[in-house]
Amino acid sequence: MNETIVEKFVGIDVSKSTLDVRIEPSVQALHVAYDEAGVRQVVSRLKELAPTLIVMEATGGLEVRIATELASKGLPVAVINPRQARDFAKATGQLAKTD
Repeated sequence: MNETIVEKFVGIDVSKSTLDVRIEPSVQALHVAYDEAGVRQVVSRLKELAPTLIVMEATGGLEVRIATELASKGLPVAVINPRQARDFAKATGQLAKTD
């Protein structure tokens, strides 16, 4: 029996009113309001998924609420510097705003 383990990675784009979640490599997406119900929905979905890493850019403090909720549930969260994310995108050839 050959069982392959596939690591799952999650990116969350945080804005004042919404959370956009992208799950790789399955290319699943989730778009929810950034309110109590939306945070609960994201946390619930990601708990069952058990991702290897959840990444989001620092957005002037908007990310704190969702990052804290995810971390309090034992999920692996990294809040990164937006400039470093942009530099990484450039290095991979992703030059569009939607990188």
